[in-house]
Amino acid sequence: MPRNPDRRSAPADSSSGGRPRRRPQRSPRPDRGRRVSDVPAPEVGLEIELEVGPVAHGGHCVARLDGRVVFVRHTLPGERIRARVTEGGPSFWRADAIEVLQASPDRVEPAWPAAGPDGVGGGELSHVALPAQRRWKTDVLVEQLQRLARIDPERLAHEVTVEAAPGDDERRGLHYRTRIDLVADAEGHAGMRKHRSHDVVALKKMPLGTAEVAAFAVAEDVFTRSWTPGAQLTLVAPSEGDPVLLVDGEPWRRGKPDTRPNARRAVTETVTGPWGTHRYRVAAGGFWQVHREAPSVLTAAVLEATGATSGELAGATVLDLYSGAGLFTLPLADAVGPEGRVVAVEGDEQAAKDARRNAHASDQVTLEVGAVDKVLASDTVPTADVVVLDPPRSGAGRAVVDAIAARAPRRIVYVACDPAALARDVGYLAAHGYTLSRVRGFDLFPHTHHLEAVAVLDRTA
Repeated sequence: MPRNPDRRSAPADSSSGGRPRRRPQRSPRPDRGRRVSDVPAPEVGLEIELEVGPVAHGGHCVARLDGRVVFVRHTLPGERIRARVTEGGPSFWRADAIEVLQASPDRVEPAWPAAGPDGVGGGELSHVALPAQRRWKTDVLVEQLQRLARIDPERLAHEVTVEAAPGDDERRGLHYRTRIDLVADAEGHAGMRKHRSHDVVALKKMPLGTAEVAAFAVAEDVFTRSWTPGAQLTLVAPSEGDPVLLVDGEPWRRGKPDTRPNARRAVTETVTGPWGTHRYRVAAGGFWQVHREAPSVLTAAVLEATGATSGELAGATVLDLYSGAGLFTLPLADAVGPEGRVVAVEGDEQAAKDARRNAHASDQVTLEVGAVDKVLASDTVPTADVVVLDPPRSGAGRAVVDAIAARAPRRIVYVACDPAALARDVGYLAAHGYTLSRVRGFDLFPHTHHLEAVAVLDRTA
């Protein structure tokens, strides 16, 4: 949902997975940040031969070399590869596959070669066939829920799948992003950062962007113009109206800053489904789900999970936490009807401003602005029948979970883009008497390791 882009829109390595919601792992920790020293470990650059093991959260596979764990990218389980060490350390190494000696049957020609070894972050699974990408993500979601939330692995293996978004198979998993973020390198060429690096790789195109984004990039000479080194570029092609280019947060038009008083800083997004049609004003630099189908896919999943589609929410009180510009707020307001109530809570002021405008015609909506944990700690938020939450990559955390449980909703619908954070919070909720009833995964970031999940927890104690 729309919110501060620093919270959810673009991870630090410019990966296309959407949101910087990173959950630390147990040691060895593949998500750990770079060492403070700029001096590389002596093993960096070493070429090694590996037999590749299972997938791991974060876009890696796990291999072992003389007992040492190696997290290796650009490979597949079961492959034999030659890899180059990219980071060393006493507990584990990182590496990139640079030669495939024995290939997996799931390996295909990379859909985005520029995201391969030593390339940009954001397309680390483009060498994997789309059905296998979804199996990869299913395995990660199942493993995290089993390990961190202690959910029965046999039940998960039977029930959990990661679903494709409409149209992705036909487009080979490409051309789905309505928003792309770029940065200018030292020579002023637009590109993206390498994985876990500040180094920028210049690009000639970004094939995950929609056709509208691609055409707009050509019209604005994005990949051929010389930009100020370090400039941050955001291209937005909304579902309604013309595209927008922001350079360092300011609108540009035809190769120069757009200083007109009516220069566009916001876009209009339209979301349609069986529940109806809603229009949303969203700050151009704010957060909105990047996959062209994600807003409708997730709205449908949330409405089904809450019981809205079967009329169960009529007259209910619903909390919509981390509500952004109101993607779920508006259809939930329709579902509870004039006798019900939706309390939306959002900490980003711009997103809250957009939400206030988007929900102005819904008298049953109340908007609380502030950090979710602090708002829930106050007495301004009532008890609720159902809670919907869509937190940042780090998840809700114990304080928010405790505050939700204190309001004793009968059902909690948790939208997550990080399976580890989801699993941790499911474990916290279990301690309050909530049981995971079902979970659906959605492949809304093809060719990356990212996924979305919608989990339903019901009160059993």
